[in-house]
Amino acid sequence: MKRVFIKTNKELEKTKRSKSLLAGSIIALLIAISPYIFYSYQGLPDKPVWETFLFTFESKYQGSVYISGWFLIQKIVPLILLILWFFTCKHWWYHVILIPVAMYCFQIFSTLNDDIQYYDEVEIYYLLPIMLIVIPFVYLIRIKLFDKLVHGIDLKAIERELDEYKEKERLERIKKEEERKKRMSDIH
Repeated sequence: MKRVFIKTNKELEKTKRSKSLLAGSIIALLIAISPYIFYSYQGLPDKPVWETFLFTFESKYQGSVYISGWFLIQKIVPLILLILWFFTCKHWWYHVILIPVAMYCFQIFSTLNDDIQYYDEVEIYYLLPIMLIVIPFVYLIRIKLFDKLVHGIDLKAIERELDEYKEKERLERIKKEEERKKRMSDIH
């Protein structure tokens, strides 16, 4: 005879709470160690080439691994914090956080690309397409929330009323058509 184990609601709730606690602990740890990550560039050598048993890094443009690390860490730490904020934010406007996330991604790309001479100057032009998508989307959400919360307009209730009205009109048309057919049959 096979035994079937079914988790009860209590067990499912306990599993859900433990997963939530683990995720929250990881997020809290990342936020807590972010200052240490921010200053981790200080452990890098102040020379153009850094050789380890895993890789060799050569800083061509900045001339120093220390400076390259400083540039990179200045972008990575805020990016990590913004991504954490994006995934944990419960506000209706959280999509707007994608704009600075995209900006930091472009800046990291610029930092890693040794051929670029000017940093933090042209990223705004690359952000325009992202902004053109995110901002109207967030504004649409804001309008729907504003209508519902401030004006008391429930769009689903209005849609249900319109559907009921359309159904009533359809039934009236069917009824009129049947009456017309009945009159036509009475005439013949």
